[in-house]
Parts: sequence; structure tokens; C-alpha cells
Amino acid sequence: MAIKLFSTAASLTFPSHLLHRPIINPRKTCYTLTVQMSWACKKCTFVNPPTPSQKPTCQICLSPSSSSPPPSPASSSIPKWSCKACTFLNAYKNSNCEVCDTRASISSLSSFEDLTDTGLDGGDLDSSVGSVFLPLQRCKRKRVEDAVEVNQGSSSFNVVREVKSSDKRTSVSGSSNFNVSGGVEVPDKGMNVSEGTSFGSSGVGLTTLKILSYNVWFREDLEVHKRMKALGDLIQQHCPDLICFQEVTPNIYDIFRQSSWWKMYQSSVSNQMADSRPYFCMQLSKLRVKSFSCKPFGYSAMGRELCVAEVEVPGDKHLVVATSHLESPCPGPPNWDQMYSKERVDQAKEALNLLNKNQNVIFCGDMNWDDKLDGQFPLPNKWIDAWEELRPEENGWTYDTKSNMMLSGNRKLQKRLDRFLCSLHDFRVSKIEMIGMDAIPGLSYIKEKKVRTEIKKLELPVLPSDHYGLLLTICSQ
Repeated sequence: MAIKLFSTAASLTFPSHLLHRPIINPRKTCYTLTVQMSWACKKCTFVNPPTPSQKPTCQICLSPSSSSPPPSPASSSIPKWSCKACTFLNAYKNSNCEVCDTRASISSLSSFEDLTDTGLDGGDLDSSVGSVFLPLQRCKRKRVEDAVEVNQGSSSFNVVREVKSSDKRTSVSGSSNFNVSGGVEVPDKGMNVSEGTSFGSSGVGLTTLKILSYNVWFREDLEVHKRMKALGDLIQQHCPDLICFQEVTPNIYDIFRQSSWWKMYQSSVSNQMADSRPYFCMQLSKLRVKSFSCKPFGYSAMGRELCVAEVEVPGDKHLVVATSHLESPCPGPPNWDQMYSKERVDQAKEALNLLNKNQNVIFCGDMNWDDKLDGQFPLPNKWIDAWEELRPEENGWTYDTKSNMMLSGNRKLQKRLDRFLCSLHDFRVSKIEMIGMDAIPGLSYIKEKKVRTEIKKLELPVLPSDHYGLLLTICSQ
């Protein structure tokens, strides 16, 4: 993914994983009826919502607006959504009905336009466009208690998960007969799967497993429903046994939850948990899950964490699959050196140190790794990089502005950001491949790019994400 930034001298583009700002949740934001009611910052191009302040400042870079925004609309013109249960008209800032507490549907909340490009021409932009990029800050509010239901047969287990932000420890309370692993609990025997559903790509008598890692791209204004539909088609095509997603937003979570393939998996994230953050990592499993857990890193300016799933594999074997979205480079003034390399390396070491005690463990996800900047990945003894092990002669670029035509016009960037790192005793890696490299048929979007003094409109294809997915196959030893 990339965000365009214009200046009077040149066109600058940066991939979105380098530019992190809080993702606006459409369910929790009151959208305006006209574009004129919002204003675009001339320094960082962020589209700010309307504000009653006489001298509004940008929410991202705190730069003042060059002119006062148009007056706020009358209360009668504030956009609202109608509850399907009681028909009460609710403000868009509410995701649940004020009268009957029914949750709003995606269609209700998506009837207003998502944020789009500023639409300003180069002459209206500040000369310092592209000079302000601030990293995400850790959310200061405590995470809410999330009720998670895990069904086993006819029994229903209610679990309460509370993450204490003060000491970064997880406390769990709930029914007995649970295996606890510091996060979301599930019954010891795992999840019952309906008859006819097979574990593993080989069905009964499991010998192979498929694990998918995919950064789904949290940009919601670029064909998000069709992109997630294409990603779902890939899931149905390849039938992974475990899935690790990064950059999932509450809306993307809802799209997944309403997809036909969703019911085949057990999710690490409940509905309530999905609404508590602007974006997050999540895991899905067809296998029996002993536990899901989540541990914030010792330090992260962007609220990053390690998500872990402990699953049972037929044949009385245990497998730990972990995922993360390590600290993103975020260059900004005055020195443009905020690459967060030390934080990223420390997070990688912290994750591997926690996982290294397991006999069969896989660590995958968007590592944001730059070998030139960060050095070699700090793998302990007996760990391997699956791509280097199986395809050492290939570059493995999962973020590639040249091959991914959706990113055409961006600054050139070709990196192996996404990785599979493994330490296996009872399994071996047998195959790894990239997926999601084809454009979605019949779908395109218009991208504006400034060339010298004029702005050109490029019609570009749409792919499922700005990243390619990685699909790993492992076999029993």
C-alpha cells in the first residue's frame, strides 16, 4: 500500500507501512455529508474531520489550517443510520443502537463515502508536503473486557479476557476445565468441527499442514470489499489449516465474519475485541486450539504485540504458531532517521526468546524487515528461515512496487517484509509460495500522480493487498 504526497518540486510516495497514522474506524466516526466539511492538511495531506474550533489543527502533524473550515451542519443534517430492529435513527458515532443496542450492519455504516484523496492540485499544497510523518502512539486507554464464546458440542464456555496495560500482563477469569496460556482461553479438547470437515490438506491421517500469513492492507477506501472477497477466494482455493492476518480493521473483520469460509475456522479475536482497536493481528485455525494468547512487546510506539496459537495436531503432536506486525519504519523530520530498527530488532529477539522453548514452533507475519538496515534476522540455533531454506535463489519480495502494478507510481521499494521462521522437531518445511500476485479481473482504480507541473491520472489494477501472501506447507517427519 502507498500514500501519495505532492510537493511543488517533486512527487513523493511512500508505502503505507512506512507511514503509520491511526486508522479511522467508520463505525466510530461521524461522517460528513459533503467533502467541503472536511479539510486536508497542507503538510501531511491527512483529511481531517470537521471541527467546531475557530483555528483547527491537523490531528496528525498539529499544523494549523490555512483557513477556517465551513460551518458545521445543523443537527438535523447530521448523517444517521436506521436500526433494523427498532428503526431508531442513530448518529454514525454509535456502532450500536441507542434504544435496543442492536449492532449496526456494514451496509448501514458504509452508505457514506470513505475518506479519499484530498483532490487538491499541486498549487494548493504546502511546500513541505511529505515532511511530516508521525508514528502511531500507544493507546492510553485500557482495553475493554472482551467476552469470548467457544462452543464445544452442546456446552457453551464464556471467557473474560482483560489485558492490563499497566504491567502488560494478561489476567483471565472464567469457567474451569480450561488450559490457560496467558490470553484467550479455549476448552482443553479444543473446538468441535462438523462431520465431513478434515484437519489438514490431506484429510484423515494428517501428514501435511498449510499455514497462511497475509498482511491484508488496512486501506478501506480502495475496493476493500472486493479485495477481501478476492482474498477469501484464495483461502477457499488453498484451504490453509491456520491463517495469520495482519492489519485487520474492525470493518475487515466484519467482512471476513460474513464470508462463507469463516465458519470453518476458530478465531483468536471476538466481535468485542475487534471493536476495541483501529487495526490488529488475528489468527484462525481449523485445528483443535489449546489456547490463543497475546503479549504486548516490552516497547512499541505503535502498540505492536505477539499473538500465539497453540494447536493440537492429529497424532498427539503440538504446534505453536505465532504472528506479529513488527515496528514499522516511520521516517520524519528533522533528520528523517526514525526507522525504528532497534525497536524492530528488539521485538524480534523478544518474540523468539518467548517461542524458543517450544519443540514445534512457527513465527510468521509482517516483520517489516530490512536486511541492509536491520542485519540478519536474529534466529537462535536450530531455527530456519523457510524461504531461504526452500527457495534460496529467489528474492522473495512480498512488497514489490514493480511487480505489484497496483503500486505503480510509488517510490521504488522491493523488500522481503513477510517471513516464516521455524523451529520444528516433529515436522519439516516442504513448500513455500507467494499468493495474491494476480490482479482482480475487471477491477481498477484511478491514482493521481504529479509529473513535473501537471497531475496525471493513472488507471491501475487492483490486487488483494499491497503485500503478497505467504503460504507454507509443513510435513510430519
